[in-house]
Amino acid sequence: MMDPTTDNAAHTGDPDAARASLEALRAEIAKAVVGQDPAVTGLVVALLCRGHVLLEGVPGVAKTLLVRALASALELDTKRVQFTPDLMPSDITGSLVYDARTAEFSFQPGPVFTNLLLADEINRTPPKTQSSLLEAMEERQVTVDGTPRPLPEPFLVAATQNPVEYEGTYPLPEAQLDRFLLKLTIPLPSRQDEIDVLTRHAEGFNPRDLRAAGLRPVAGPADLEAARAAVAKTTVSPEITAYVVDICRATRESPSLTLGVSPRGATALLAAARAWAWLTGRDYVTPDDVKALALPALRHRVRLRPEAEMEGVTTDSVINAILAHVPVPR
Repeated sequence: MMDPTTDNAAHTGDPDAARASLEALRAEIAKAVVGQDPAVTGLVVALLCRGHVLLEGVPGVAKTLLVRALASALELDTKRVQFTPDLMPSDITGSLVYDARTAEFSFQPGPVFTNLLLADEINRTPPKTQSSLLEAMEERQVTVDGTPRPLPEPFLVAATQNPVEYEGTYPLPEAQLDRFLLKLTIPLPSRQDEIDVLTRHAEGFNPRDLRAAGLRPVAGPADLEAARAAVAKTTVSPEITAYVVDICRATRESPSLTLGVSPRGATALLAAARAWAWLTGRDYVTPDDVKALALPALRHRVRLRPEAEMEGVTTDSVINAILAHVPVPR
């Protein structure tokens, strides 16, 4: 249950109280995770946009801990799936099980039937199992034996993956990458942040027991609904819409890319910028909001040419060059 001292205004649909509750997530998550504010912000933006998040980083940078901390700070049902090479699609979606007592088949739901699904190391399982999440992420339902079964609301997939050059990984198909609203890169911590991490562990912090670390639910479904309603009222001018389209079209014309951003990617960028504008206290979107979310919203939707990759070009550098080139509306 949520702390009884939490302001109940959010639960009556007050958008300001809902914003305060979502801002409080950062403080709660910081009790467990040091120095990952951009990733925390990205997760909150995804919640507001009904989107999904892909977290990429080398092993040991607290990707899984970040999602678990988010789950602890939310009053939502959470399940975790550890993706392995022998994982089957039915291990995620569920399956029909024969009951000898009734001589009938009954559906046993898999872990995907939850509010927040932690897909841990999603690129360590083959593409067949990875693709089992496609319908769930896009249609928010699972079809087993021809029967569609709706997923709970809200529903968010937070997937972690190691960089593709690491042993035992399978690159995610473009169709699945495009289902993620944001791809957030988790960098190695700064020297001071790493000192803070070690100090916490020396003082007894146990990452497997977040309740003992003081994490408590500070937001729930009612807060999300109030916040989403407020985000939907955030103004987007025609100039901002055209700016987003121009950025995405420029990726399709870039000589460094073989695959540019699809219209779904443009929609995702606009939605993320809208949510970020509301989170920062404004009821309208600016070009700076679009720029702030361009990298996480677009970096996984483009593909570099092999020759550009050999020259050390990255998707982030290409997108940054496009942002510098496309005229900014005034």
